[in-house]
Amino acid sequence: MKKGNPIALLPIGVFLLLYLGLGLLLEYGMKIPMGFYCVPIVAAFLVAILVACLQNRTRSFEDKLEIMGQGVGDKNIITMLLIFLLAGAFVGVVGRSSAQSVAYFMLSIIPAKFAVAVLFVVSCFISTAMGTSVGTITLLTPIAVEVATAAGCDAALCIATIIGGAMFGDNLSVISDTTIAACNGQGCAMKDKFRGNFLIALPAALLTLLAVLLLTADVNPAPIRHEYDLLLMLPYILVLIGGVAGLNVFIVLLMGVVSGAVIVLLTGSVVPAEGQTVLSQLLSDMGGNMAGMFETCMVAVLVAALCALIRANGGFDALLYFIKKVFRGKRGGQLGMGLMVAAMDVATANNTVAIVMANPIAKEMSRDYGITAKRSACLLDTFSCIAQGVIPYGAQILVAVSAAAEMGCVVSAFDLIPRLYYPMLLLVTSLVAIALPGREKQVDDGDRQD
Repeated sequence: MKKGNPIALLPIGVFLLLYLGLGLLLEYGMKIPMGFYCVPIVAAFLVAILVACLQNRTRSFEDKLEIMGQGVGDKNIITMLLIFLLAGAFVGVVGRSSAQSVAYFMLSIIPAKFAVAVLFVVSCFISTAMGTSVGTITLLTPIAVEVATAAGCDAALCIATIIGGAMFGDNLSVISDTTIAACNGQGCAMKDKFRGNFLIALPAALLTLLAVLLLTADVNPAPIRHEYDLLLMLPYILVLIGGVAGLNVFIVLLMGVVSGAVIVLLTGSVVPAEGQTVLSQLLSDMGGNMAGMFETCMVAVLVAALCALIRANGGFDALLYFIKKVFRGKRGGQLGMGLMVAAMDVATANNTVAIVMANPIAKEMSRDYGITAKRSACLLDTFSCIAQGVIPYGAQILVAVSAAAEMGCVVSAFDLIPRLYYPMLLLVTSLVAIALPGREKQVDDGDRQD
């Protein structure tokens, strides 16, 4: 077992110091709202790459550029970038009105007494179909505040329920950034990861639903009514069915984009800005959401380059040596992998970035510990979502607090955290899944797609 070179991990430490340190200083030291997200993550990674390039003087700068080029040129990175852009196009086409139609449709057909439980189910469905937890929270938090007012129940519980459902879909969706990153990084088919992940996430979701029903058993609100359009739900349903059926993710996304565009053009559900037509506004929305994925794409590229240098300098060997000393056996390896990505998420406050950073290390761990590609992808996605769902400076909680404030509902992150039952229960079911005797075969060449 190689001891590697621990100093080669220094660029990761530099990145965390810049990103986490400056973020905490702005957020809590200078009291700047959402100051954590004022720190440019791309700049932090560039500094980390510079530090990596200054290491190992035996290699020329040209050699280091070639190493980075090989890391970036990996087919999984290219696939990831294309899927990110298509996912952005899909969300840009279907827009807010489609998600709201899903929410109000379900609230209209189920007794108002179960409105809070319905919020959880709706949030699970929309986030799974949209592939974004932040987008789901943005759309549904105003509805959650409306439900809390009508039901006379705890607004923090309603909003936390939305966040929990959003993390369910973020973890499972075939078009989620985290699923894309985990599957492509581990060489796992998305349908296989979905099936394995579903067995972990579903028990946590059912237990959360039971907890919500018990906590709201005495609620008896007036019916919640709002207009909705059933046709606008179709693109989400098609994407969800295609993903579960195991269709190629490119086909699933293209199906969603085309069906969404046709429906929007036929129904005129997009309200064009002054001087725009429905078509030009649709194209503008699509382009805007694709552009919104550019930073995520750039982070994936920079992380691939940085990890290639760290691996070449012996950093991953050093990290694996340490993990093997602490975590023994296949179960220990799975726990170590989960804790590693959770720690990276706590440091970066971004589950996609945490997975992209952890991918190359996890891939080598899975080979050494005999963990299948499907299980390693599940662990990376699940543990990163657990951490992301509860950190008070994460985008999910910050967006929920901000959206609630716009509705005149004042809640803090620390009001929400004790009520975030889904991430807590997901941790329990994940640990149980690791502890139970596994039925998966050992890793062989057929388990991976790389």
